Amino acid sequence: MAGLSALLMKILVMGGTRFVGKPLVARLQDQGHALTLFTRGRLPSPEGVESIQGDRSVDADLNQLKGHDFEVIIDSSGRSLDDSRRVLAVTGAPTHRFLYVSTAGGYAGSTQWPLDETAAIDSASRHSGKADTEQWLQEQGIPFTSFRPTYIVGPGNYNPVERWFFDRIVNDRPIPLPGSGETITQIGHAEDLAEAMARSLEVDAASNRIYNCSASRGITFRGLIEAAAMACGRDPKGLDLRPFDPSGLDPKARKAFPLRLSHFLTDTTRVRRELAWEPRFDACASLVDSYQREYKGQPTSDPDFSADQALIGEA
Repeated sequence: MAGLSALLMKILVMGGTRFVGKPLVARLQDQGHALTLFTRGRLPSPEGVESIQGDRSVDADLNQLKGHDFEVIIDSSGRSLDDSRRVLAVTGAPTHRFLYVSTAGGYAGSTQWPLDETAAIDSASRHSGKADTEQWLQEQGIPFTSFRPTYIVGPGNYNPVERWFFDRIVNDRPIPLPGSGETITQIGHAEDLAEAMARSLEVDAASNRIYNCSASRGITFRGLIEAAAMACGRDPKGLDLRPFDPSGLDPKARKAFPLRLSHFLTDTTRVRRELAWEPRFDACASLVDSYQREYKGQPTSDPDFSADQALIGEA
């Protein structure tokens, strides 16, 4: 296929043992690439990869990467420009691609949705370091591809997104609902993101590109809660939804409620067109998969509902 790079490459993965990293590493292994994982050693690395244990914030640990030449460096855990820049100061720039996981959380608020990759960035966002990294990579002339997902869900999720809803549904708790529940949000499955990332390495035109990457369609808060109920085998009509007024809360905060309290929807046309990629999971299928493959066998042992009191007066 024209425009595809079919070479097997030496790839450094910063992390790679949990959540998005696991399916990504598996995909790259299946393709025959030579992988080096730099991890803190808290989880086992898969067989067949070189594993280097260390903390990326410690110079002596990063120095273990000296003398290695990588065609690809994948950074899914860097949060600030310094995080990624310190890695590249030791390894040098990759000859093929620096693959970066950024976030759609850095976009500024808008009155027009969905947001494409040219939308304004909020310089005051707690995610601004991600955008700073993208800009620096461009300025340095380092070939890169960056992905901006919205909320990532799926087995192994260490952020309380779908589990927050599952906990309340299976324990027959009242479920806080912002306003009328018509605010639109967007989720994407970790395996879909991993597939897009792996595919981007094969597409020459993906060099120096930024991609929104999530499910193609948004879903309302009410629709998300109902989909979570069906994933748990519950009738959505039996849910105890408790509306609350979100107007006095920070619309981008995720504290008592796990999602930002404003519309959050991105346009994924670019990634689908340029990578010939389509997500396998929509929002409903993502929740079913997460429940069946993880939560059903590993429910939260002692869920904490105390924060609900601030929203609906329940503890």
